[in-house]
Amino acid sequence: MSGAGIRAVNRLTARWARTVAADDGSVFSAAGVWPLLAFLADGAAGQARAELSEALGAPADVAAAAARRLLSEMTSVTGLDAALGLWTQQSLRLRDDWRAGLPAGTYGTFGDDLITAQERLDAWAAERTGGLVERMPLKLTRDAQVVLASALSLRTTWRQPFTETPLRPEHGPWRGRTLLGLFRRSVRPDRVGVAATPDGHVSALTVPGDNGIDIHLVLGDEWMTPGQVITAGVGLVERALPVTEGGRLPLGHVGPGLHVEQRPSASPEPVALDVRTVAYEVRADHDLLADPPLFGLPTTPHAHFPGIADAPLTIGAARQSAVAQFSAKGFRAGAVTAVAATPGSAPPQLPHTTTVLTLTYDRPFAFLTTTRSPRLLLTSGWVTAPTPYPAMRLTPASTS
Repeated sequence: MSGAGIRAVNRLTARWARTVAADDGSVFSAAGVWPLLAFLADGAAGQARAELSEALGAPADVAAAAARRLLSEMTSVTGLDAALGLWTQQSLRLRDDWRAGLPAGTYGTFGDDLITAQERLDAWAAERTGGLVERMPLKLTRDAQVVLASALSLRTTWRQPFTETPLRPEHGPWRGRTLLGLFRRSVRPDRVGVAATPDGHVSALTVPGDNGIDIHLVLGDEWMTPGQVITAGVGLVERALPVTEGGRLPLGHVGPGLHVEQRPSASPEPVALDVRTVAYEVRADHDLLADPPLFGLPTTPHAHFPGIADAPLTIGAARQSAVAQFSAKGFRAGAVTAVAATPGSAPPQLPHTTTVLTLTYDRPFAFLTTTRSPRLLLTSGWVTAPTPYPAMRLTPASTS
């Protein structure tokens, strides 16, 4: 993938992260929005073209080609699927040169039967995300002339699975709850690192999948906002922040949720990394028109896209639905983004010691999903409501 395109998507991720609220879990995909903005920019004119270009971080005259390349290269990654869909009101005539810039096989039409058309769009969203996103994030209306949508789906299985175990946080917002905890010990202390940012310190863990997709779990100082933690995660992914890796950390409390200690051992053992985190499912719906400057979307009823069709068009709706699932065995995520254009207007003593790093995620934290090389950010989010431990598994002995 081109370095410029990846940096542009990752910058949009960092800007979007600043809008995440502290009280709500969230998941979003800038990689799902960026291609749509690029194709809109290709057909836009005037101020709308300039604002879309600024949001994209790329000139409008090369945006469509960059979007085609991005979609093609994402689909070449095992476990990652990306698709584009275009539907127009059957009486609308698109400009041939704009339509020719779209990937092949993306075009369809709809008529006056909006119920049937909506069912087709919902089925497309579900099929393209493996059922994670069950319907298109926007509803067709009588005014809709064009619907341009993207679907992103990813899945990976951990190289080393976690073990499910009850987790009972003693402090913080999850105190007093019994959560579906996940535990894993490895001999790869380099999977964790600590970084200092202007807003505070973060501890970050990379959980590699088996197919070139990595999940990064980022825990910040307790006073940091979700946006600050996710932004720090972007800096870590892009290697823009200096990181002290686990193998070079001193003994003691060395970062948020991270401790290094020496423990008695019956035999010489390598440095170990113990990770305790939580299973989670996060779902979110986003109205992209709630913050138009972030995405460069025009909000006035005037026509802004003469390069798309002969008829005057403006943006009537723009939304994204996204979901992410983290479990003992792997990770799944899906996102569907759609834009609708409407008409304008104390142990016993043992002979040896071993160094153990213990990293615990027992309060809200960020996650970022990337391709391994190069590091393109696919989904990002904030976890506030981890999965409860199933009540049927709790015995009287385990609840005491």
